[in-house]
Amino acid sequence: MALDPTKHADWEIAEAAEAGMKKVYQLAEELKLDQEELLPHGHYVAKVDYKKVLERLKGKPDGKYIDVTAITPTPLGEGKSTSTMGLTQGMGKRGKNVIATIRQPSGGPTMNVKGSAAGGGLAQCIPLTPFSLGLTGDINAIMNAHNLAMVALTSRIQHEFNSTDAFLERSGLKRLNIDPRNVEMKWIIDFCAQALRNIIIGLGDRKDGFMMNSNFAIAVSSEVMAILAVAKDLKDMRERMARIVVAYDKRGNPVTTGDLDVAGAMTAWMVDAINPNLLQTLEGQPVFVHAGPFANIAIGQSSIIADRVALKLSDYVITESGFAADIGFEKFWNLKCRMSNLKPNCAVIVATIRALKCHGGAPLPMPGQPLDPAYKEENIGWVEKGCENLIHHIKTVKKAGINPVVCINHFYTDTDNEVKAVRRLAEEAGARVALSKHWQYGGEGATEFADAVVEACDEPTEFKFLYELETPLRERIDLIAREVYGADGVEYTSEALEKAKKMEGDPKFQKMGTCMVKTHLSLTDNPMLKGVPTGWKLQIRDILTYGGADFVVPVAGAISLMPGTAANPAYRRVDVNVDTGKVQGLF
Repeated sequence: MALDPTKHADWEIAEAAEAGMKKVYQLAEELKLDQEELLPHGHYVAKVDYKKVLERLKGKPDGKYIDVTAITPTPLGEGKSTSTMGLTQGMGKRGKNVIATIRQPSGGPTMNVKGSAAGGGLAQCIPLTPFSLGLTGDINAIMNAHNLAMVALTSRIQHEFNSTDAFLERSGLKRLNIDPRNVEMKWIIDFCAQALRNIIIGLGDRKDGFMMNSNFAIAVSSEVMAILAVAKDLKDMRERMARIVVAYDKRGNPVTTGDLDVAGAMTAWMVDAINPNLLQTLEGQPVFVHAGPFANIAIGQSSIIADRVALKLSDYVITESGFAADIGFEKFWNLKCRMSNLKPNCAVIVATIRALKCHGGAPLPMPGQPLDPAYKEENIGWVEKGCENLIHHIKTVKKAGINPVVCINHFYTDTDNEVKAVRRLAEEAGARVALSKHWQYGGEGATEFADAVVEACDEPTEFKFLYELETPLRERIDLIAREVYGADGVEYTSEALEKAKKMEGDPKFQKMGTCMVKTHLSLTDNPMLKGVPTGWKLQIRDILTYGGADFVVPVAGAISLMPGTAANPAYRRVDVNVDTGKVQGLF
């Protein structure tokens, strides 16, 4: 008997469900995996040998492909992961052969205010503790690979500064003339550590390194994570790893991990990480967990490898893109689908009454603080005004030629009149609408949702990209700003404009995708502006180069690649039952 989510915390529900969950051997049998394709990590988590599966099933048709995105979230999230798990469980109730593909949570939000992205209530991915705390070590491998590049860079700077050309030659090195004031990469750590955003390294004497300004970013923003998300196989990963731009020399030429002779060792850390992780929903449907979150500062998609494997093993694959349709879906649409050659059959836009009220004028929620009582009271005016944001995202999905399904992610304090208002306005905008109570009732509460998605998948699509790769960089950015964000145009800092012009004149940048960095809390680059703001321009302050991932990365507004930890973070409530060894307090 499942616990009541109105009376029990997510970790309590997960712990109760884990007592009867399937072992990975049963999941593998149900997926019809060969024995050597399953790589167990204990009894309830495994990796799957992607190469063997794809080779064995290369002639099998793909299943239907569904992307889950959302409206612009409140600081507390809008339940996208919960809805992904709920839809998977709802399809299970309808007897569908379904797999979810989701991203591995970062330690930063898990120990901060957002939680681990396992879902919630009776729609979760389990086992919760390994899912939330490191899983099979993929993020650890990414940190080691990435930071090894920084070790190679800083060591090379130190030795070049302190050594003659003859000494370098005897060591098998050529002088790269790296400019320590023009370093592209940062160190990474998988926590929200604002104190590490700007640091000085190399203090001491000559043997302690070269003194220079440096920085940290959160681990999942690493280009190595982006490469894990988009690589098609290990060979492709190795080639991409060598193209990572670490810094620039004193003439402004890029210095890569290949130049530093470190790309091979970096790839060595990733050999196991390239295989997707196999977990399950609360109701026993398979879930592939691979690659990382943060679509506001990274690509924010589950891996292409995981999706390709899932599409061969099932009839329906439900993948999740980070944050709202202006962020995660736009990157799914114009980056992931382009690089994978996969075309979706349907896109789900998740909306909560709570988030719609926020966009409609309700007091802004504050992370770590109790929710204003106004969110629990009926207010049709706030909901209808907030639906302007929902309709904006419906239009974005339709521009891709994809059939949209709006999921009203129901919470027990929502009223019938509020739900009716959302349904009416979303249907008028040309979307299917489904009310789903998966948080409270699991798969049984998501059957209407599942039926709507199946119907949408059976309809034809006219998928098309927003831009072609031949489109000049500033035209692409302008298209994204106007057509997806609703801006009146784009403005650049002098540094960003100089970089953009240089990239437009260099043929190697013309085939790269455009991976925007922007706040997820607003359609604009200002996180405080809710709804659908008008009369504004997108501010581009910098443009980064991810040569291995094949991304040009424009950075909008004041967003940082290292989030901060709030005053009342989740780690204050996480503990261990010392008698059972079970972790408590995760959500």
